[in-house]
Amino acid sequence: MNNDDLYQKGMEIRRTLHGEASFKKSNTVTYGDPLMTNFIKVATTSVFGALWARPGLDLKTRALVVMISDACTGQEAELHIHMIFALKQGWTQEEISEVLLQLMGYIGAPKIREAMLIAVKVFAEYEASLKSAKKSKKATKKTVKKSGKKALK
Repeated sequence: MNNDDLYQKGMEIRRTLHGEASFKKSNTVTYGDPLMTNFIKVATTSVFGALWARPGLDLKTRALVVMISDACTGQEAELHIHMIFALKQGWTQEEISEVLLQLMGYIGAPKIREAMLIAVKVFAEYEASLKSAKKSKKATKKTVKKSGKKALK
């Protein structure tokens, strides 16, 4: 694959991992500055397009591997992002918590304490976003139902 193909594949993977709304927000808010735009172009091509797209592991497994790496190296901001990726790829809160606890014996309690504090925040945010999405869906269904009834009258 050439760089353009890797970039396009990377964009597709980032969009899948983030979800559409988060993907758009990260591109405009986090990566809107020219310096950060250069960063995300390189990361999209070399990390998401080349590494995340490799055969052998699915996105769900890769999301967990990256989350574990962040916990081990104390990359708290990245851990927050990658923990959301892991949840969106289907890992449960219980599985993520257990993975973090398993790491405690190998990387130490202080790093896992920080990771667990991040997990508390991420889980709460994730639950709130799911509830918000459900409310939005219900409101849309009610609106569609009401408009359908009005049209029948």
